[in-house]
Amino acid sequence: MKSKILVVDDETDLELLIRQKFRRQIREQRYEFVFAYNGVDALVKIQEHPDIDIVLSDINMPEMDGLTLLEKLSEVSPLTKTVIVSAYGDMTNIRTAMNRGAFDFICKPVDFDDLDVTMQKTIRHVAQLRETLKAVKENNILRMYVDESVLNFMDRREFESSLMLSETVDATAVFIDICGFTAITERESADTVVKLINLYFDVMVKEIIAQGGFVDKFMGDAVMAVFRGEYHLDRAIETALAVRNHIELLEKTVPGEPVYTPKVAIGINTGEMISGNIGSATLRRLDYTVIGDVVNTAQRLQSVAQEGQIIISDAAYQLVKDSFHCEPLGEVKLKNKANPVAIYAVLE
Repeated sequence: MKSKILVVDDETDLELLIRQKFRRQIREQRYEFVFAYNGVDALVKIQEHPDIDIVLSDINMPEMDGLTLLEKLSEVSPLTKTVIVSAYGDMTNIRTAMNRGAFDFICKPVDFDDLDVTMQKTIRHVAQLRETLKAVKENNILRMYVDESVLNFMDRREFESSLMLSETVDATAVFIDICGFTAITERESADTVVKLINLYFDVMVKEIIAQGGFVDKFMGDAVMAVFRGEYHLDRAIETALAVRNHIELLEKTVPGEPVYTPKVAIGINTGEMISGNIGSATLRRLDYTVIGDVVNTAQRLQSVAQEGQIIISDAAYQLVKDSFHCEPLGEVKLKNKANPVAIYAVLE
């Protein structure tokens, strides 16, 4: 991989000497040199070549000396590292250069073998800095797409050796659907639709996180969330109540007519479910999720919920009937269920 090096020196014969001493590396495309004749010229070259890896700079130059250039470089190109190459190798200049951010200091006359070793060391350091910055950026982007609990799971030592393993957990699944949103997508622009749904999702996610749950997935205009740990069912219902209240307090219209009043329909079920990575390790496409009859039933409960309703199963009701005000709605037939099931609406 080619490294780009900026040489800053007012001695015009240095350019020819550099090209001669490093002709093999240039020919093999290991090094590419850019030349400037003072600090001002160097800053222009940095703007023209933002991919410069390292700078080799003299100290004593007209218009802008090397020590002043060091200060400027830390502002305009903080990842670029500078090696001072100067005949002024007294301790004062060396200390000043290092304090202003120089990576190393070489005294003239130049030992080009030593210079090559120093350049390679500096290039490796810059590459490591860039890889670290890239990893940080990718990690920040990843956190926008992957729930924190999934990232914590991925950080466990046994993660790679247990990609396709699963565990049975006691948890609560919540499905939240935005009612009537399909009609909005048919008459509004794509930009308006995306802004609206992101607004609604933001409200939901904040409440889910506030109660210690995690977003399993976004499904069109619906959200699936999972709650684990102590009082997971109670926290899930608290989340559902908060989401319902906050969504109904949002702006009641979208651009144009007719008026759209956002409401949600929510289904909740609790019990044992299987947690793990579902998908293809071969294709490197996995979804860290929960599956099982409890999860399926929660989604079916959401499908029978009316606007503004929070529907829970009888099993869930028996666990929280002393904590929440619920209304029995009788029995309903759920898809793929042989027998009707009793359901309850959570009022408050």
